[in-house]
Amino acid sequence: METPNSSFLQTSPKAWMWILIGMLGQTPTSMAQVSAQEEPIVENTWHFKVTPSIYQTTHQSNATDLNLRANEEAHALWIGQYDQASVFHQTRLGYEYTINTDWGQVVPSVQAASGGFWGGSINAQWGKTTYVMTGWGRTNLRPYYNLNFDPNDAITLGLGGWVSTAHQWSVWRTQDDRLQTGQRVTHLMWRYHLPNTQRLTVDAALKKGRSDPASDAIKGHSLSVAWDWPRYFVRFAMDRKVNFSDEDQKRISIGRHF
Repeated sequence: METPNSSFLQTSPKAWMWILIGMLGQTPTSMAQVSAQEEPIVENTWHFKVTPSIYQTTHQSNATDLNLRANEEAHALWIGQYDQASVFHQTRLGYEYTINTDWGQVVPSVQAASGGFWGGSINAQWGKTTYVMTGWGRTNLRPYYNLNFDPNDAITLGLGGWVSTAHQWSVWRTQDDRLQTGQRVTHLMWRYHLPNTQRLTVDAALKKGRSDPASDAIKGHSLSVAWDWPRYFVRFAMDRKVNFSDEDQKRISIGRHF
């Protein structure tokens, strides 16, 4: 895969880390700088999450990713940088908007990345205690390292629900509907909400399909486990045949909420 030719993309992961941490350090302060004479004082409603990740792939050099996400009520923005030394570098920007309704929610999103990539999706959920999930995504097929690890040009259909106020489950399939690869990934997810605002998430998946229409079909599976605390979180994943390649991958992310 070609590396986009841009000096902006050559910024090292360490430099990106300091840039994003600097943004995080300044944003709440700047929003809180209101003189004592001014009123009312507007409370900062933006919430941030920074996620550094390391990807270890068989027969390849290690890669890193740094993502900053900001949420404010229905709005979400993110910026990220993926780096694999001497192989591929890419910066991405994205936005999504959550529309809540009496029957569920609709979430349209759009993302652009260096090298000319762009993509978009729309996902919907019908129901509250028990719900149906649907989704549809499209890209312009330009080079992009897929951090979803599911097909992007695809449809999604699933079912989920709450067993109690603490236990949430969902099962869904994301399947290629454009490139004739037969790629499909079926997920089973369980989420446990603890009383002290901690949260455990386990996501197991089976996959089958081809990397392109002419190649042989492969089968693989993955398992991801994440634990969230009020300020910090950690996530570990093992992925056989990552992104429908011949390689296996381990991923670890350790991040913070602001």
